Amino acid sequence: MFTDINGGQIHYRCSGEGKDVILLHGWGANIDTLAPIHRHLEPNFRVWSIDFPGCGKSPEPKEPWSIDDYTSMLEQFIKNHDIQCPILIGHSHGGRVSIRYAAGRDVHKIILVDSAGIKPKRKLKNQVKVYTYKTSKALLNLPGLKSHKEKILTRVKKKLGSTDYQNASGVMQQTLVKVVNEDLRHYMPKISVPTLLVWGEHDDATPVSDAKIMEEMIPDAGLVVLKGAGHYAYLDNLQEFLVILNHFLDKDKEARTSHE
Repeated sequence: MFTDINGGQIHYRCSGEGKDVILLHGWGANIDTLAPIHRHLEPNFRVWSIDFPGCGKSPEPKEPWSIDDYTSMLEQFIKNHDIQCPILIGHSHGGRVSIRYAAGRDVHKIILVDSAGIKPKRKLKNQVKVYTYKTSKALLNLPGLKSHKEKILTRVKKKLGSTDYQNASGVMQQTLVKVVNEDLRHYMPKISVPTLLVWGEHDDATPVSDAKIMEEMIPDAGLVVLKGAGHYAYLDNLQEFLVILNHFLDKDKEARTSHE
């Protein structure tokens, strides 16, 4: 399905009934990478998965976007669909948008998974490479692609070191420059709702040290580190992640049941 927001088409998926949960994917990914979470939640919640502009089936924005642009888009999406006080689940870049949105707007709870939001120390070029490789690796764990995983990852690695990468340009690369260089620490103390942080022990795109800063700065935050997992911790340790998710959202599921 598509919805029009300020003249741009945003692709999304919605299913289930109950309290609203919005899933926000990471940089360069799409709603398919969050499909296991979407399927898990839809029996007890109304679940929305959104393709950010320039990702999945949503066209690129006409101009490079900032975090405020992403946040405004999310705000308009929520208004368009009459969503009240949603639960936000954001992975990586989606976590960055969740942080910015929740600082001053109504949300019920937040789940940040390997979230961006702390300005990285590594150079942007290296950051782009890490995001691209991690996203490719996660997509290849989806059904139907696993058998081709190693062959495709080898190609991706070669591509990232080539002149094709060095010469890459366009509105999305300019957008990445803008969002990566925005440090969201000053928004974190303004988040007043329960916040769950779930991180991969070996995340080398948004390290656990970032999670510890967020845990300290967000007033009602708790951190769970998944052993052996990387930047896509929810895919690396899916069953463990879903158990943690169930525990954090259990009362919200019960609230829906009690009204039936």
